[in-house]
Amino acid sequence: METGDAGAVRAAAGAITVTTVAVLPVFLTGALAVQISGELGFDPAGLGLVVALYFGISAVCSLPVGRLVERWGGAVTSRLAVLGVAVMMLALAGLARSYVSLVVILMAGAWCNVMGQLASNLTLARSVPAHRLGLSFGVKQAAVPLATLLAGAAVPVVALTIGWRWAYVIAAGLALLATLGVPRGVVPHVPTPKPPPGERATLALAVLGAGSGLGAGAANALGIFLVAAAVDRGIAPGTAGLVLTFGSVVGFAGRLLHGWLADRRAGGHVAFVAGSMALGAIGLALLAVSGAPALVVGTVLGFGLGWSWPGLMQFAVVRLNPGAPAAASAIVQTGVYAGGFAGPIGFGFLAARTSFPTAWLSAAATMVAAALLVVLGRRLLVAHRAARSTPTAATSS
Repeated sequence: METGDAGAVRAAAGAITVTTVAVLPVFLTGALAVQISGELGFDPAGLGLVVALYFGISAVCSLPVGRLVERWGGAVTSRLAVLGVAVMMLALAGLARSYVSLVVILMAGAWCNVMGQLASNLTLARSVPAHRLGLSFGVKQAAVPLATLLAGAAVPVVALTIGWRWAYVIAAGLALLATLGVPRGVVPHVPTPKPPPGERATLALAVLGAGSGLGAGAANALGIFLVAAAVDRGIAPGTAGLVLTFGSVVGFAGRLLHGWLADRRAGGHVAFVAGSMALGAIGLALLAVSGAPALVVGTVLGFGLGWSWPGLMQFAVVRLNPGAPAAASAIVQTGVYAGGFAGPIGFGFLAARTSFPTAWLSAAATMVAAALLVVLGRRLLVAHRAARSTPTAATSS
C-alpha cells in the first residue's frame, strides 16, 4: 500500500484521469456532431437536446450515485465509472445507427460521468493532504476543458481521416488504459459512520446547489453559443473561434489559480466563489456589447471568473463535510447538472425569440442571482456551524 506524498500524487493523478475520461463522451459527441449528424440525420437543435437530456439524467442520478460512492469507496467506483465509459464508447461506435439510438446510449451511460466525478472527489478528500487539497480540486476540474481539447483534436486526426466511429473506439481504448491509473490501496476505504441528523447542513448545501445550478446554466452558454453569437454580431468566424479557444485556456488557468489560492487561505472559499460569479456576470454582460474589444474582455471575465469556480466549490463542500464528501458534493452537483440541462435550452430559446444581446444580459442577471444564492448558502453554513458550537465555523467557509 502506498503512503505519503507518493500515494497522494498517485491518487490525485488517478482522480484527474478518471474525471477526464468520465466527461469525454458528451464532449466527444459534440465535437463529432457534424460528422455524426451527416450520417444519422439530426440538426443543431437535436444536438442541444442530447446534451440537455444527458445533464438532466445526471441530475437525477447524482444523489443515489453519491450514496453508492460513499458505500463502495473511491477506488471501486472509479473503476466502475471508467469501465462504463469504455462500454458506452463502444456502444456508440457500433450500435448508434439512428438519432434515437444515439440518445438512448448516451442517456444510459450518463451515470458514468456522475460516478466518476464523485468518486474522484472522495479519492482526493481521503488521499491528498489538506494543504494541497485546493490545488488538487483545481487540477481535477481543469480536466473538463482538457477533455474538450481532446474531443476537438479527434475531429481532424480521426473523424476526418478514418471516420467518427473510430474516434469512439480509440476513446474506449483510452478509457480502458485509464483503469491502470486508478489508485490501488492508496488509502483503504473505511466506511465512515453516518453523521448525526443535521450535521451535513443539507439546507445550506441545497441552497449552494441551487446557486451552482444557476451559475452553471449561465456559464454553459459561453462554450455553446459564444461563436454563433459573435458571428451574429459581425465578428469573423475564424476570429470568434480563436476567442473561444483563448477563453478555454483562460478557464483552464483560472481553475488552477482558484485551487492554488485556496491552499493559501484559511477560509472564505464559498465567499470567493460568490465573488467570482459576480465578476463573471460583468463578462457575460459585456458580450451583449458589439465590437471585438468587448468580446475579448467579456470572454476573459466570463471564462476566467464566471466559469472557473466549480473546483473551488467542490473543495469547499468536501472540506466542510469530511465525514461524507461524496454524498455532500452530490447535493451540489445535482444543481450543477440541472443547470447544465436547463441553461442552454433557456439561452437558446431566448436568443431565437429575441436576440443574442438580450440572452447575454439575461445570463448575466442569472449569474448575479447565483452569486446571491451562494452568499445565502454561506450564511446558512455559518449559522449551522454556530448552532453546533463549532468555534472555527465562521472562518472555514
